[in-house]
Amino acid sequence: MTKIHVAIAILYQDGKFLCQLRDDIPHIRYPGHWALFGGHLEPGETAEVAVLRELSEEIGYAPASVSFFCCDVEKDVVRHVFHSQLSADVKDLVLLEGWDMKLLTPEQIRAGKCYSEQSRDVRPFGMAHQRILLNFMESI
Repeated sequence: MTKIHVAIAILYQDGKFLCQLRDDIPHIRYPGHWALFGGHLEPGETAEVAVLRELSEEIGYAPASVSFFCCDVEKDVVRHVFHSQLSADVKDLVLLEGWDMKLLTPEQIRAGKCYSEQSRDVRPFGMAHQRILLNFMESI
C-alpha cells in the first residue's frame, strides 16, 4: 500500500491550540471534523517546507520556524507533525481553507468535540488529530 505523506502543524498560544474545522465534503479525510492545519507533501518537498507552505495557503500565516514533534502513522497516512508558537492574533489570520478555525483549550481537545460558530453546532475531532494533540500536551 502506498503511503500518503502529509505535514501538519500544532500552533499554540496562551495554552490553547489553533484548529481547523475541515470542509464538510465527503471525499476528504475527516470531513466536518476539527483537525490541525496542513496538507500533502509535493514531489521533492521536505515535510518542513510543506508545513510552512500549507500554513501560508490555508491561513495566510507561517511562523519563522517550526520544530519537529513526531511522525504519526495511521494505515495509509504518514503525518509529519511540527509545532510552533502562534505569534499572530487569530483575528488577523485569514481562513483560506476549511469552514472555521479557533484556538481550542486542552479541555475541549480532551472532550473530543467543540462548538463552531460557523456551522452553529458541535463538531467532533478527527481521531488522529485529537490523539496527536493529546500526546503533544502530555509532552510539554
